[in-house]
Amino acid sequence: MIYTIDMLIDKIEESEKSYDIDKIKAAYALADEAHRGVLRSSGDPYISHPVAVAYILLDKFCMDTDTICAALLHDVVEDTDIGLDVIQKKFGEDVARLVDGVTKIGQVPLNTREEQHAENIRKILIAMSKDIRVIIIKLADRLHNMRTLESRPPEKQRKTSLETMNFYAPIAHRLGISDVKEEMEDIALRYLDPYGFKEIESQLDLHKDERNSFIDKIKAMISERISDIQPPPIIEGRVKSIYSIYKKVYVKGKDFSEIYDIYAVRVILQTVVECYNVLGIIHDMFRPIPYRFKDYIAMPKPNRYQSLHTTVIGREGIPFEVQIRTQEMHNTAQYGVAAHWKYKAGIQGSVAGEKRFDWIRQILEQQQEADDVEQISEAIKVDLAPDDVYVFTPKGDVITLPAGSNVIDFAYAIHTEVGNKMTGAKVGGRMVSFDHTLNTGDIVEILTSGSENYGPNRNWGEIAKTNEAKAKIRSWFKRERREENIECGKSALDREMRRNGIADDEDLLLEIAHRQRIETIDDLYAAIGYGGVQLTKIITRLKEEQARQQKQNAALPIDVEKTIADNNKRAQKNGVILDGIDDCAVKYAQCCNPLPGDDIIGFVTRGYGVSIHKTDCPNVAIGLSGENKDRWIKAHWAVNSSSAFRATIDIIAEDRTALIADVTTAIASNRIPIHEINAHFLKNGNANIIVTVEVSGIEQLKNIIQRLQKVPGVISAERTGKQ
Repeated sequence: MIYTIDMLIDKIEESEKSYDIDKIKAAYALADEAHRGVLRSSGDPYISHPVAVAYILLDKFCMDTDTICAALLHDVVEDTDIGLDVIQKKFGEDVARLVDGVTKIGQVPLNTREEQHAENIRKILIAMSKDIRVIIIKLADRLHNMRTLESRPPEKQRKTSLETMNFYAPIAHRLGISDVKEEMEDIALRYLDPYGFKEIESQLDLHKDERNSFIDKIKAMISERISDIQPPPIIEGRVKSIYSIYKKVYVKGKDFSEIYDIYAVRVILQTVVECYNVLGIIHDMFRPIPYRFKDYIAMPKPNRYQSLHTTVIGREGIPFEVQIRTQEMHNTAQYGVAAHWKYKAGIQGSVAGEKRFDWIRQILEQQQEADDVEQISEAIKVDLAPDDVYVFTPKGDVITLPAGSNVIDFAYAIHTEVGNKMTGAKVGGRMVSFDHTLNTGDIVEILTSGSENYGPNRNWGEIAKTNEAKAKIRSWFKRERREENIECGKSALDREMRRNGIADDEDLLLEIAHRQRIETIDDLYAAIGYGGVQLTKIITRLKEEQARQQKQNAALPIDVEKTIADNNKRAQKNGVILDGIDDCAVKYAQCCNPLPGDDIIGFVTRGYGVSIHKTDCPNVAIGLSGENKDRWIKAHWAVNSSSAFRATIDIIAEDRTALIADVTTAIASNRIPIHEINAHFLKNGNANIIVTVEVSGIEQLKNIIQRLQKVPGVISAERTGKQ
């Protein structure tokens, strides 16, 4: 279905709530102009997507005017030249903040797709902590993308589906928006395991008529028995979602016939007292299955879901689940936090004082100790896991933890100091090990030490399951054991470098540290020591950089290879003269790849000569203000240097036939060797070409760029900051 502005306006006019239609039409007009001429992969006009997102928000949640406007504009800042300041001026600060919260971080200079994704997630969580409407827009955006995923390539279908399963569906679960969660999970499963999805779908279709007849019969029986309740209860029948059945069949290894809650009947009443009375009636009518009763009214889920669940067997011998709840509980179960907009006048976007959103702030606080941004994505997957266990303190307080948690997680969930001082634990009065997995209903007692010098063991970080516990353990070691962390981290890194045959290159280590937002090598060692940075990631990057340098050196002409290893007496070949140093090996920093004509500066490494940087390189600014500032020396280019240098050019152009051929011809006309060329399409229909060439200096590079700018269709061509 292609959504149009007329459909959206018709839906608004059907609503009983008041909307600023002129403001919504103005937001549509700006979005339509910004996206004009751009098509989705399905061939539909791109504007149909933001209109569809706005329609979902209106249809499912009755969101307010500013949210609808932000939905219409949510891709404008990311994909077009219109800035956030324009949106703020035209539609106000509220709409601009929502758009900014939804916009991805396209300009952050990160090194991998995983880091980009992790930073996007962190930005969404930060925006959620300020205004919960951000994630509701994002969920509607992802839901429409999932609904139209069939037009995307298979690889994109799987990637998007996996991301949905790992982040967006769990977020919808934690916000209590079950309709969106279940639909996204079912669609994602269709692409991740099409055979499993089809098999379960076939099983459900096979008995569709029998199932409908059975559910109708059960509904009629219950309705007759509770007909004296006024106003009359609402009785619904449903079938478990395909993904929920899939988890039990394929993950837990159950037979289709062993799943007791494929069929379900829901009874919606007015009061809590009526809920418990009807529960007694249901157990009188049907035989309850032992251990299949759950009271989520007395003990709500973390997302505020409340209901009574019981599984019973009728005379036909078919098990089915009965859910009993009030109307207000039902609204919360269906729409979660968005129920406030659908059934009330709306609430303020801020979650600053809302206890139900404590988990958002906890995740953000726990990330403050993480030095490796790629840990964030994995940690959030654990924290958003939909399955929870409910464990009791000796005083009867309930602690909610993700399934699979152990006593370390429990101790830190009570209080940081309880975790730090823990010496042992009892479950049900019996001593257990630290890795003992907890189950719902366990009564756990934590034994602690009174010594001020007592603290956690290093291996607790590996044993703990929750990100909260891991973060607090890292924080303790980071704060209390710096010297020990440096020694431990250096020893571990040296050991892994020897095992992988990696040469000790302090300059390269410093560069990798800066990528992790760590200022010095000692700080890097400390981060490895307390677990803030994953050692495997550092080793992987060292191996990649070393292999890249070896490949680059092997490709250089013989005289250039000699000059890189030669000393300053051969400056005419080497290309660089260092002030105050007569005999030293020189290499060019990979972070900025300086060219003759650039202003340069040298950094004296330990054992590997001098590394040459551009003076405007970000690493130079960091280094000159750090503890190694005395190791920076003046440097300048030698006259008549014969060296060859690599430079990368970033080209944006209108996509057309023979574009790459024209680009390569323009470069070849200057007799310049092309080392590497990559191209990909952009969302707005343009093409992005990244080409690496070998040049003698900055002037030759400028000539190439000028030629490229004259190629028909080229919008921009410029040297990238990082080569």
